[in-house]
Amino acid sequence: MRFIPSFLIISLSSLLLLSCKKSETPQTIIASEITSKPNSKTAAAKPAIATFTVEGMTCAIGCAKTIQEKLASMDGVENATVDFDKKLATVQFDASKQSPELLLKAVQETGDGKTYVVANMKSEAVKK
Repeated sequence: MRFIPSFLIISLSSLLLLSCKKSETPQTIIASEITSKPNSKTAAAKPAIATFTVEGMTCAIGCAKTIQEKLASMDGVENATVDFDKKLATVQFDASKQSPELLLKAVQETGDGKTYVVANMKSEAVKK
C-alpha cells in the first residue's frame, strides 16, 4: 500500500522538474519586413504608364486589392493602383522590363483566366 503514494510523489516531482523549463521569448516580426519589396528604387530605363479597365471585379477588398498587389509585385512595376468604383487600373512601369501585354496577362491570371476582363488598354511612354 505504501507503493502507490510513493510512486505518485516521485511521478509528480519528476513531472514538475522536467516541465519547468525556461521559456524563450518569441521574436517580434514586423509585417512590413515580410511583405515589402527590396528597396531597389532605380530610375526606370523606359518609364511608361498603362491605364485600362478591369471588368469582373465584385469587391474592393478582395478583387481590386488582389489585382493591385499582383501588379505591384511584378518586376519593373514602380506603382500600381486599381480603383474598384471606376474599374480603372493605372500602372507605372519600366517598359524595358514589362509590357502592356504582360500586365494584361497578370490581371487575367489573378482570376481563373475568365473572371477579369481587361479592356481599353492605353500605354504611353513618360518623358523624363
